Amino acid sequence: MEKLPKVGLPILVAIIILVIVIAKSAVTIDSGEAGVLFKTFGDGVVVDEPPMGEGFHVVAPWNKVYIYEVRQQELFEKMKVLSSNGLEIQIDASAWYQPVYNQLGNLHQSLGQGYLQRVIQPAIRSAARSVIGRYTPDDLYSTKRDAIQVEIFEETKKILDRQYVQLNEVLVRDVTLPPTIKEAIERKLKQEQESLEYEFRLESARKEAEKVIIEAQGKAESNRILSASLTDKILQDKGIEATVKLSQSPNSKVIVIGSGDTGLPIILGNQ
Repeated sequence: MEKLPKVGLPILVAIIILVIVIAKSAVTIDSGEAGVLFKTFGDGVVVDEPPMGEGFHVVAPWNKVYIYEVRQQELFEKMKVLSSNGLEIQIDASAWYQPVYNQLGNLHQSLGQGYLQRVIQPAIRSAARSVIGRYTPDDLYSTKRDAIQVEIFEETKKILDRQYVQLNEVLVRDVTLPPTIKEAIERKLKQEQESLEYEFRLESARKEAEKVIIEAQGKAESNRILSASLTDKILQDKGIEATVKLSQSPNSKVIVIGSGDTGLPIILGNQ
């Protein structure tokens, strides 16, 4: 095998070095990610420029690029916290978060890629303990759960807004109470439900009684008005009218009792 020319060897070495340099200089950032540039011979982390976006990039081989996921991510936490009366309660919660895109350099400089453990987890745990500590187990078991969830979100967000992290939502997925406390609350709720049902039946009976009274009063008033309108003259006229009709029957006879204007006819029917 013929030896390589003396000129060809340096060229080959240069090509190899160039390939290595290009390989170390090429950076590909995938979808949903962004890169933070660190200049080794400069000012370190670049914070005054936007992060490097998706796609292929070439950087100086002595510089570094730190890749961050900038899509929304989920943190699932199981926490044991104390209620206002000192009972231990387990909370299952989820936090949806993502780094603030334009502040990615500051996030890397102040917290680094472990920002989840450094700030997000402590923040949501602290907020959950603070909020749950203001409520009783009854509150956690009732409709106040939504309000508690909102309060945990707001308190956590106050902390993370200063840490270059965007908190999108906090969800309280489950609240686990001690079995004895849960049973006591369920009995209490059942008794309250039965009491409400009994009050409803009493109210329905009261309204029905009022309806009967009103109808009776209406009938009594109607009878009173009718009685007041039935004078002796009207009754006499009605009697005469009935007598006349009866006298027209072929099977009856008329007997007049009294005399003059006061005489009253009596109709006797033939058998």
